[in-house]
Amino acid sequence: MLPLFRKYFKRRPPENTKEETENNIKRYTADMPPENKPKISYYICFRSFLTAGTNLTPVEQSNQTITGTTATATTTARISRSNFSKTTTSSLFPSTQFTNHESLPSMSDAFSIFLSVFPQYGGTQMADSIRHLQYSHLSTHACFDYSGIGLFSHSQMDSDSVTTSTSTDTVPPSCLKPPFFEIAYKSASLRSQVQSRDKDTNLEGEIRKRIMKLLSISDEEYSMVCTANRTTAFRLLAESYSFKPKIKLLTVYDYESEAVTSMIETAQKKGADVATANFKWPGLRINTMKLRKKLTERKKKKGLFVFPLISRMTGTRYPYLWMKLAQDHGWHIALDACALGPKDMDSLGLSLIQPDFIICNFFKVFGENPSGFAGLFVKKPSCEVLERSSIARSIGIVSIVPARRFSNIGEDYSGTNLEASQPLSIRNEEEEDLETTSSFSGPIGARNRENRSQELGEVSKISEEERTQEIEIEQEIRMEINCHGLDHAHALGLVLISTRLRCITNWLVVALSKLRHPNSTNGYYLVRIYGPKVKFDHGPALAFNIFDWKGEKIDPSLVQKLGDRSGISLCCGFLKNILFENAHQGEEKNVLEKKEGDANDVGISVVNVSFGFLSSFEDAYKLWVFIAKFLDADFLEKERWRYMALNQKMVEI
Repeated sequence: MLPLFRKYFKRRPPENTKEETENNIKRYTADMPPENKPKISYYICFRSFLTAGTNLTPVEQSNQTITGTTATATTTARISRSNFSKTTTSSLFPSTQFTNHESLPSMSDAFSIFLSVFPQYGGTQMADSIRHLQYSHLSTHACFDYSGIGLFSHSQMDSDSVTTSTSTDTVPPSCLKPPFFEIAYKSASLRSQVQSRDKDTNLEGEIRKRIMKLLSISDEEYSMVCTANRTTAFRLLAESYSFKPKIKLLTVYDYESEAVTSMIETAQKKGADVATANFKWPGLRINTMKLRKKLTERKKKKGLFVFPLISRMTGTRYPYLWMKLAQDHGWHIALDACALGPKDMDSLGLSLIQPDFIICNFFKVFGENPSGFAGLFVKKPSCEVLERSSIARSIGIVSIVPARRFSNIGEDYSGTNLEASQPLSIRNEEEEDLETTSSFSGPIGARNRENRSQELGEVSKISEEERTQEIEIEQEIRMEINCHGLDHAHALGLVLISTRLRCITNWLVVALSKLRHPNSTNGYYLVRIYGPKVKFDHGPALAFNIFDWKGEKIDPSLVQKLGDRSGISLCCGFLKNILFENAHQGEEKNVLEKKEGDANDVGISVVNVSFGFLSSFEDAYKLWVFIAKFLDADFLEKERWRYMALNQKMVEI
């Protein structure tokens, strides 16, 4: 990253003390009007903008001038972050190794130690109150397998949280109740959807407004298109983007993603040149030299740069400046924000770096209902690079419509009648896009329209006149849906959520590193963590593996199954694109493994945990206790016999 810093920043002056730095900042801002005077925290936090984002609003970020004093403050911030790592590592269970799960401290004792090291966690009690009152189901289950943004609360799903008002007395009131909405597939191109955003259904329009407000995305600058899921959003973008020979697709992922794989395969079919970043072993940091070379190649035609600000698997955060560098060299930017928290977009500073595309993922209830949809945000000027594709029409654009069984907008109301969501003028622009059709069971192509009556059953018997009446009724009803999940995230804010997750994640990293097999001749540690260890800007995710006393890895799928039995939901993943250089050359034989079903794909299968703003210390402690059980050599054998008794598939380790 050194070349990037040299390009965008002046040479750093000699280091000052903290007091000298603050005095310099005060002198620099002394003559500024009060309304324009920046906060000192801006300068102190500037390095976090370079590495992981700041807590500043886009206005604050865009109105400040970077000076030599800022560079000095950056050094101070670097020292503070280094001190955080040292203090955390040395203060949690110093000179202690746990070789038996029964020797772990109790929950209350561990929490006391936790608060002594992270006193700032005490200021996040508001999150605990929300969790206790609104998400009671989390008291018996620890969820580490959710990634995205929750729309509703658990308690909300048991009550009617939708209010409506009608424009006429003849229109029946809406009786929407949980699950509030369904998704209705429709045949439409991405470009036409971006151009027809003003024709959303009322329910979809309300949800879209709530989401864009939470994410601080301007409705004037971006259009939001709903897709069935994250994979669909990636594939839809790849099918719609103007990929062709000599146009590139460059991705930055240290793990295997079904969504990214789908995008790559689609781009390759269209003739695009596909490349990916590499990650250096053992820290799994981006190989900056190679990535910078790929971004700055002197070629007129560039392409699409797909960039996540954080690794969903390892929790590694990546600098914003990669997007800036790519933009300066003619790339279109697709920001994968699916692994970001609900308020992390506040730190993005879209006024400075505006990606052409943003992809987010939404689910209904954290820890209970993962169903939902994905949002593909398209910057309006970037719509010009989207092609009209007949294939894209069948991929999975959806409308958000009222749940049929809870709506009395006509007994036969169906979300299949959504033609009005696309203006006729736009439909006529595409010869192949004759009509917008949809179905709750999946996309319907235009050539299958003759079979719709058989596929949709009674729904297809509704007359065209009745369909028109239903659409008019749904459009006249003004729906106001309360998304308590979004409200809770907004109430907590970026600073509180970031503080909470920073404390929990780093505590778990240290706690796992303290587990060691007893009587092991080689002193094998129970857990190996991949990616960053203790770090101030560690993302809310961990990738790790568990090893037995012989040093052999325990199959992550077995760990996941045993976790489910203990009330802990875990994920499995596959790390890839790993580069072994210098002193680590030759280690790949002992580290990498062939992926099951694809001998040409090598990487590392891992256990993955992700934290959300509703995660608590109790969840992390419960996970720690569960993993510590693997210190018992008989634990696995006992579970194997239980699997056999239940006639379940055995997992060899």
